[in-house]
Amino acid sequence: MTDTMTAERELNLAEHAYGQIRRMILERELPGGMSVVEGRLADHLEISRTPVREAVMRLAAEGLLTKQGSRSFAVRRVSAAEFFQCMHIREVLEGEAIQLAFGKIDRSRVTELREKVIALGQSPEQTAAQWQLDDQIHLMFARASGNIVLTKTINELRTLTRLCEVTYPLGRVPASTVEHLAILDRLLDGDAEATKTAMLTHLRNVATDCMDILRGG
Repeated sequence: MTDTMTAERELNLAEHAYGQIRRMILERELPGGMSVVEGRLADHLEISRTPVREAVMRLAAEGLLTKQGSRSFAVRRVSAAEFFQCMHIREVLEGEAIQLAFGKIDRSRVTELREKVIALGQSPEQTAAQWQLDDQIHLMFARASGNIVLTKTINELRTLTRLCEVTYPLGRVPASTVEHLAILDRLLDGDAEATKTAMLTHLRNVATDCMDILRGG
């Protein structure tokens, strides 16, 4: 095997490790505060430690992992204050994304997402497929806006709020189904302001439900 092929294989393994570990964090297989042990992850993923180490460093740079001691890491915990600050900024940025994206989103794409929302809304539990659909709906506007920085920032904020939501499950599948349908229906109506209002209502309801959970309600 040539040096180029070896380097390419290591890069692919590192990318695979990154994707799998990130998924494990966001689906709470690795909950907040848990130590990340490279050897165990390497065994679990059936690869060597080197690509796992590269993936861990990348996740740490993205803020999903935090330093724990001199050489180890743990899954980041997001405080309540940070969660609500992120939700407030998301309102501003996602509202702006809707304004910039209006008229640029294919109607068939919206209809497809609407069908997925209805189908996945039948399950009361938050599944990986529902998280993925949530990403698709919220990031659709940012990506259609054409603003790369806006998209990157919204994605980072969503990752942080997701860390808090998987730590404190909100049980919002029925409510989110209704709210997501409202967003998509207003988009299909061609009403930018109503779409923005539906999005802000959704984000504020998520924040309110999280507040209730944290207060023990």
